Amino acid sequence: MYSGILARMIDELGRMPGIGPKTAQRLAFYLLRQERAEVERLAHTLIEAKETIRYCSICFSLCENEICSICSNPRRDSALICVVEEPNDVFSLERTRAFNGLYHVLMGTLSPLDGMGPDDLKITELLRRLQNSRVGEVIIGTNPDVEGEATAIYLGKLLKPLGVKVTRLASGLPANGNLEYADDITITRALGGRREL
Repeated sequence: MYSGILARMIDELGRMPGIGPKTAQRLAFYLLRQERAEVERLAHTLIEAKETIRYCSICFSLCENEICSICSNPRRDSALICVVEEPNDVFSLERTRAFNGLYHVLMGTLSPLDGMGPDDLKITELLRRLQNSRVGEVIIGTNPDVEGEATAIYLGKLLKPLGVKVTRLASGLPANGNLEYADDITITRALGGRREL
């Protein structure tokens, strides 16, 4: 229907997760109606974010420094680590202010159909963190879908022999749901109702 740069613009916007063809078209037309300075500010911010934001060298959440503000905060409970799938899950949990421990981001889940095995996740780094540390509990905060459950079971079997208490986020999160879309009350209840694997 469209050609040239407009078609390419809609195509690029449509590559983003959750953005279908109609939303991509609406975004393209919205951006074209904006003043040049506003579009340049958006473009500059995107480029600056891509150049500046990195993964924390400890937990693999997003940050602007070598170590994120959570890992470097001495008031956080270092005996408690919540393992999540993606950096956006950290932000979802932090929004609730119900968790005062540390995090570890796996950067995905076990998914053989997608070619994601244990070596593709930050599991080795998690095991390294647990060596010679005073971590007493690891909360598995993967999503309650097939891949998240498989990852939780795998991690439970891997971590139990280390003598650390392994728990799983419990009630409050719907099956096949994502932390990213859960509201604060649901996440708070899930943290409070976690269960041992």
